[in-house]
Amino acid sequence: MQSAKDKNTKEQTSPRRKRQLENSSQKEAFSEEELRAKNLKVLNEKSDVEKCLEDLVFGGQDEFVERLMGDRKTRVDVSADLLESDSDDEHGKKTTLTKKPVWVDEDDELEESVEMTHRYRKDIMKSKVEKSLSREKLQSRLQDEFQKAMGGVPSWASTDSKKRVSKEDDDDSEDDDEDNLLCKTGNMLGKSTSLPKGILQMKTCLNANHERKSAGPLTTVQFHPSAQVIMTAGFDRSVSLFQVDGKLNPKIQSIHLEKFPVYKARFSADGEQVIATGLRQKMFYVYDMMGGSIIPVPRIRGLEEKCFQEFQVSADGTYLLLNGTSGYLHLLSMKTKELIGSMKMNGKAIKAAFTADSSKIFSSSSDGEVYVWDVKSRRCLNRFQDDGSLCETSLALSRNGHFVSCGSSSGVVNVYNFDDCLQNTNPKPLKSIMNLVTTTSSQVFNPQTEILAVASHTMDDAVKLVHIPSFTVFSNFPVQGKSKRIHLARAMDFSPHSGFFSIANNRGEALLYRLKHYSDF
Repeated sequence: MQSAKDKNTKEQTSPRRKRQLENSSQKEAFSEEELRAKNLKVLNEKSDVEKCLEDLVFGGQDEFVERLMGDRKTRVDVSADLLESDSDDEHGKKTTLTKKPVWVDEDDELEESVEMTHRYRKDIMKSKVEKSLSREKLQSRLQDEFQKAMGGVPSWASTDSKKRVSKEDDDDSEDDDEDNLLCKTGNMLGKSTSLPKGILQMKTCLNANHERKSAGPLTTVQFHPSAQVIMTAGFDRSVSLFQVDGKLNPKIQSIHLEKFPVYKARFSADGEQVIATGLRQKMFYVYDMMGGSIIPVPRIRGLEEKCFQEFQVSADGTYLLLNGTSGYLHLLSMKTKELIGSMKMNGKAIKAAFTADSSKIFSSSSDGEVYVWDVKSRRCLNRFQDDGSLCETSLALSRNGHFVSCGSSSGVVNVYNFDDCLQNTNPKPLKSIMNLVTTTSSQVFNPQTEILAVASHTMDDAVKLVHIPSFTVFSNFPVQGKSKRIHLARAMDFSPHSGFFSIANNRGEALLYRLKHYSDF
């Protein structure tokens, strides 16, 4: 009975229980939907920063820009959240937070001293007690020494426009041209139209060695191959360097060679050394400008010469050619100053010159002959007689490899075609220049091979500038007047791009001229 009753009770309550279960399941499902909707609502409620970032990455740039251009407070909050680098101080001014170093090296704070007794720095010591200086003091000392050598801060190095004084006169255009010239480096190639003949536009400048005039005749003047520097040397036993600006030409440095009147001095091809020979000495000096040392070369192993005077440096900086006695030419290594080999001519060796590629050597002798040598084999390639010459006195080769110029004791200068000198034993000159009536002592082509300068050291004003290729003399040089300007010219040279021309005379002056046709130094 009991079991039947229980059975009926279960049957009666099962529908109610069923409804309860259904109601609870519905409530659970409803609560889950509410929770899901609530979560979606929370997800949709994003911060302004997050929305701006999403709009910027996935689109909506216009809305982002509008926000940035909208309320200032919103922009500040966004930038603060994004960057977190700017903050406002108590006065309302915006400040930037600087990063702190992760670590500090104590050695960096120590003041390092520099030894002053080293041979490179010994010259700038003010006293023997000053054996060391701090780096800051050494830098200040070097700046002072440079300004002393330059005569102050050069105008081309000054960044203050107020210090540059402009002149309001008729020479404004000329000065502007010169300033433009001096603002450029010597390594730039000059691009100009061909030089016209007849009149050479030029201006006389302050002497290149105005700050240190030589006490005796100058025997050398040469421009540095890459810098705006000129070198002079002579019988006063000194070699001097000057900065070329055409206005002040301040002195850079002078070295004195004891009991050594300088017969000739030349820069090395890279411009880092100066080679100087004496008047009657068999030794010669090498001045290392980078190291500041003077190196004497007392003798060359394998040579027994009494003196060396005339010499040449190859354009590639590999060889040094010394003129010996009895017609000998000695080829040396420029690096080691050791003998490579010798070449022998008939008669006395007068002048010699390397070709532009340093593969050949032209040499002239006292009997009027010119020899062509191969550098590597030291073999004579050709020999020819200079037309009408009894004694050769000067020789010059053009840098473009087109012309060979030979000067003689009669003053006649014959200009030959380069190829004819290599192939013919009796070449005919392209032009015989007869404007000099005394010995042609020196001659030089300008780098563009548009001017040939010829001079004689036995007469005043005996300097002529010849136009190439017309082979006509410029009529306005030298300037004719009551007083002589050029006294016994001994050496001449053009700047690397023909912007300047200089003449060394027997009065110790290095005359300087500005050639206006050329815009570069």
